[in-house]
Amino acid sequence: MAYWLIKSEPDAWSWDQQVAKGAAGEAWSGVRNHTAKLNLMKMKKGDRAFFYHSNIGKEIVGIVQIVREHYPDPSDKTGVFVMVDVKALEPLPKPVTLAQIKATPALKNMALLKLSRLSVQPVTAGEWSAICRMGGLKR
Repeated sequence: MAYWLIKSEPDAWSWDQQVAKGAAGEAWSGVRNHTAKLNLMKMKKGDRAFFYHSNIGKEIVGIVQIVREHYPDPSDKTGVFVMVDVKALEPLPKPVTLAQIKATPALKNMALLKLSRLSVQPVTAGEWSAICRMGGLKR
């Protein structure tokens, strides 16, 4: 299993909206960056991703699972970009803020800090475990 982080502005698509979609999940569409697209194309069914509220809050609030691998994004008129479907698995009991991540030496190389504008990014197994612990999950 691979680990990821996906970003959403909570006033556009929030964790609560994702949870409300239930087991069917929701399409993660609208990505228009080629590096983020390549990351979407690497995602496999069953992979997990942190759900990050960007701009407002700047914190990891939950975990989603990839339930459908990449397919064409119909909102892209060029036919270049793709999307995946994700479903909410669980909230983090304690959201992990960007400030906490920046203050944690073990996370200093995290893509969230190095590629701050990238909306879909990989997370290493070590980073995943550290953030889960920081967020109050036993992993």
